[in-house]
Amino acid sequence: MSRGEKESFGALVRREREARKIGLREMAKMIGASPTYLSKVERDEFAPPAEDKVKKIAEILEQDADELLALANRVSSDLAEIIKARPRQMASLLRTVQRLTPEEVAQLARKAQQARKS
Repeated sequence: MSRGEKESFGALVRREREARKIGLREMAKMIGASPTYLSKVERDEFAPPAEDKVKKIAEILEQDADELLALANRVSSDLAEIIKARPRQMASLLRTVQRLTPEEVAQLARKAQQARKS
């Protein structure tokens, strides 16, 4: 993998699963899938699984579910509902924060959480 190139969903799952010494069959059983299917996902022969399975994989591998969903080219259904509830405001917010650094976004999120508590 060259510099700046993102690791695929399947490659990350395989690397993290193996790092935790979880067998393919064991992992497949834990997420409710066949070992053949999981093997093909890990080799990028199949697209990443549905949201519920991606979230379960994230939990097992101690990964952030939203980041793993993004790597799988998905967005959490709860986020989609938030956007649908306030499309104009959320689109404006997202377009604005895309220019911020990750640290600035985290700081903005903390301020929003504090404002919500007040």
